[in-house]
Amino acid sequence: MRWLRLLLVVLAGLLAFLQYRLWVGEGGSRSVARLEQQVQQQTRENAGLQQRNDALAAEVEDLKSGEAAVEERARSELGMIKPGETFYRVVEPDGATPPGEAPPASEAPQAATP
Repeated sequence: MRWLRLLLVVLAGLLAFLQYRLWVGEGGSRSVARLEQQVQQQTRENAGLQQRNDALAAEVEDLKSGEAAVEERARSELGMIKPGETFYRVVEPDGATPPGEAPPASEAPQAATP
């Protein structure tokens, strides 16, 4: 009878130890949830990088296949013009506001007060 109680206590202790390792220990449910969260984050990051890679691949293909993309790049990034074209640069005076934008509050016209 005494051995049976001792065996029962040992088995209960073993069950408690295994439950502790299952829920809290290394490889338990907490670390599995943490790893699943890291996998989801990495998947989102990979999707964003894949989208960027697809855009870059499309741009490379466009540059390889046609002159229009090369010409547009040369015009916008290098400031190149075709022979016979005239280049105009519009320079606005310092402090001028671009059309369609309201001037800053300090420069806004104020109503006369009586």
